[in-house]
Amino acid sequence: MSTMQQPDTLVTITDAAVTEVQKFMQAEGVAPEVGGLRVSVMPGGCSGFKYGLVIEDKAADDDVVLEHGSFKVFVDPFSAQYLSGTTIDYVTSMQGSGFTFKNPNSTGGCGCGSSFSA
Repeated sequence: MSTMQQPDTLVTITDAAVTEVQKFMQAEGVAPEVGGLRVSVMPGGCSGFKYGLVIEDKAADDDVVLEHGSFKVFVDPFSAQYLSGTTIDYVTSMQGSGFTFKNPNSTGGCGCGSSFSA
């Protein structure tokens, strides 16, 4: 498996989000040595693109693999161009809890908080 290393693709994951990712990985029985969090951008959503987060057992051959302390972050080449500088957080409020994205590349969005335009 030849994974690309691309240090200029910076995805910041807050401590709160790290804790939640670790819980999901443990619940799904994914080993942090090889598995991790896939962060992706897909066409769709109300603003043109939407974010995706999923726990995966291993990286794909063409993924950018970022070491993030206790687990790896997998980003496909298409998504990498839209994610540089993005901060992923996990927030809990009266409206509920979930992952949030702060993306400096976003040129617009909508009220749902999980889609954007670039």
